[in-house]
Amino acid sequence: MAVAQEVLEDLVKPWNVQVNSTSALAVAVAEAAAKDDKERREEDREPLRRKAGLRALPSAEVGQSFTLMPWEILHALGRAQVLSRQGAGRGLAEHWGCLKYCQALEGSTGRYMALSEEGLNPRRHYKTVQSGELGIGFALSVAERVLKKRYPDHVVSVVDADIALQAGWALVGKEVKRRDWVSLRPDFLLEAWKPGQPSKVVPLACKGTHSKPSYVHTQLASASARVEALHIGPWDQTPTLVASTELLGHGGISVHVLHAPGDGSLTIQPDAPDADLPVEDLNIYPDVRIPGNGDEDDERVSGFQMFPDQYAWFRSVLIRAGAAGLMGFTGGGEPTARYLTKRQGRRHFEGFTHAGTGIVQDVEQEIGGINFVGTDHVFRLNGTRVEAFSGLAENLFDLLRDGHVEEYRRQAHAMRPRWRSLRGQRDWDGPVSVREDGSVMAMQLLPEPPRRRRRLSSV
Repeated sequence: MAVAQEVLEDLVKPWNVQVNSTSALAVAVAEAAAKDDKERREEDREPLRRKAGLRALPSAEVGQSFTLMPWEILHALGRAQVLSRQGAGRGLAEHWGCLKYCQALEGSTGRYMALSEEGLNPRRHYKTVQSGELGIGFALSVAERVLKKRYPDHVVSVVDADIALQAGWALVGKEVKRRDWVSLRPDFLLEAWKPGQPSKVVPLACKGTHSKPSYVHTQLASASARVEALHIGPWDQTPTLVASTELLGHGGISVHVLHAPGDGSLTIQPDAPDADLPVEDLNIYPDVRIPGNGDEDDERVSGFQMFPDQYAWFRSVLIRAGAAGLMGFTGGGEPTARYLTKRQGRRHFEGFTHAGTGIVQDVEQEIGGINFVGTDHVFRLNGTRVEAFSGLAENLFDLLRDGHVEEYRRQAHAMRPRWRSLRGQRDWDGPVSVREDGSVMAMQLLPEPPRRRRRLSSV
């Protein structure tokens, strides 16, 4: 078993992650989709409506690999899970669930990232959880790299699609109008934003697998139906990404990714309300309008569609959901709840949180000359006490705590050069990951407390 210091050092070693985005992959996914449609017809089931035109990413946006650190991937996974509402133990189950993978990844021959010996040995019932969660971490890490190349002067935020869509459509419970029409939806919405410019929104559907490579094609075919469910503006004008992470790929972990081009801009009027104001839950009917041919009426099918008169509302939903995720990452509670609507789960983060299961914003750390506010978790890693810290730059935290989310965006965008320089700092004895939203996740060794002799009672 590796000593804790070695584990922490491995978490920030840069390794290559293989990326497969080719025309051959697009053909294989189309064949998998056709096979599934045929089986559905034979079983008297309706074939799925899928995103048309999935293709390889342009060479300018993706090569054969990306260089990533395991700690970056765990940071992306931790941010993605923090509003997942996994129960009363959310202090651990939601916030720190990514830490269980801190020994699951390593470098292989040729400097490619792969599952470690520990990562290769989950019990059978746990493999699905591992592939799903690591699939999220790898897919988001690669998707963000792609969008940063596409929009180099923008910040990329990630919002859980369920959280965003729940503000406009009932997805669960008695309020659901058509359950069969809301069952398919993307996993995440990536928003590329720059103050003063329209946001670009890209739906992402992602999975992971331990299975044989052909199963990747099945997963991507399924993902094509989930991203087809969401349209911003006219039908089929929204850019999308689908990804499947092959954990046991030849030579290491491989991320298979395709995209469909589009605009996805949230163009709003200058006098539209800003995101500092609370948003209300709407009750939009869950359908998508496919234009008819010639004099034919539009066809209305299942899904979620935003029209220009809803852009300002949806922009606020995305911004506030992103702010909720950031405040949840720093400790949860009331500052998180203020950015969520009732249907998005505001009550889950309100009120008293039990100290044994919850987390609070009660820790300050200085890293690279920047003060961060957040929360920590102390645990033993192979017998050694370590501290994991997650937080947000103090000036940005203060803005979100006080409800100034628009000013937060202006300052966070302006601070991007500071995050890049922070990565080279060495005043923290352990792995550090800083994202362009101002969030940080770090871990370090802790000194052992004085040992006290324990009296054992006789039987």
